[in-house]
Amino acid sequence: MASSCPGAATAHSCSSRPTPWLWGFRSMPLSQHKISASGSDSTGAAMAAVASKGPPVSEELNRGIARFYDSSSSVWEDVWGEHMHHGFYDPGKPLKGDHRAAQVRMIQEALAWAGIPADEEKPKKIVDVGCGIGGSARHLSRKYSAMVRGITLSPVQAQRANDITAEAGLGEKVSFQVADALIQPFPDNEFDLVWSMESGEHMPDKRKFMQELVRVAAPGGRLLIVTWCHRDLSPEESSLRKEEQELLDKICSAYYLPAWCSAFDYVELAKELQLEDVRAEDWSVYVSPFWPAVIASALNPKALFGLLRSGWTTIRGAFAMAYMIQGYKSGLIKFAVITGRKPVAR
Repeated sequence: MASSCPGAATAHSCSSRPTPWLWGFRSMPLSQHKISASGSDSTGAAMAAVASKGPPVSEELNRGIARFYDSSSSVWEDVWGEHMHHGFYDPGKPLKGDHRAAQVRMIQEALAWAGIPADEEKPKKIVDVGCGIGGSARHLSRKYSAMVRGITLSPVQAQRANDITAEAGLGEKVSFQVADALIQPFPDNEFDLVWSMESGEHMPDKRKFMQELVRVAAPGGRLLIVTWCHRDLSPEESSLRKEEQELLDKICSAYYLPAWCSAFDYVELAKELQLEDVRAEDWSVYVSPFWPAVIASALNPKALFGLLRSGWTTIRGAFAMAYMIQGYKSGLIKFAVITGRKPVAR
């Protein structure tokens, strides 16, 4: 599944980071918690709302995602390079303008936050679920000397990822293929690290997505998910506000996204799947400069020409950047990191 940026997902800790969401952060039973973005009044119904409505819908969505990234990935690469995800920035500090470095820092910060070891316990086999053109996969392979497999719905991305990887001399360790993240072409218990950088938002069935991530993880392996979410609902709420849902609908239409969920939903799914050491945190404050920077980069002649050449699908995605900024500023959109470990004995 392709990572979800407008073209297509270091220091270890910051004392100013927001309080993380932990498993026990809500005392209300899952069956009573009201978190639906669609007006439902139970978690079970809420998760049904973010689940696939059946094969035709899922297949249509997958085709749309593939077309979107087939047409837009080259534009993104020309302007921003190989990493098709948010950058990590220091809150309140002046931007230095090196947004590609901020994207690399996002990878490093996520790995450090999740506690992925770099010593003899480092991951040896990694899967990049929603690999884009392979920027994260190549970085992970170099960092850990690991074998990495990447999957995306976009044939253009998969081919480009393999080409860049071959040019970088990593073809024996890193490879990419077209595959659905909900039906991964890998055996059970295969990977020490299951990495998903900004692909979860594309998944029409969040439960199936999590089940597949857990299935392919090796016992003791860690899942690390970085994804867009909507805000958590309060116990008194049964849905997002009408104007909030309307804003998300506009973003969904532009970026081929199904219904959104919250970070709390992911944590509850992780609990349901019996993951250990589950943590989640809101990193929205660290990515706030990203979308304004993307808009600024799109205004140079090279990017404008690329947008026009790529067609309406990419142009519509460019216009939707303003909606993302609005969502972040209002607190509706959250940039979440979620991690958990598969038990050694199940």
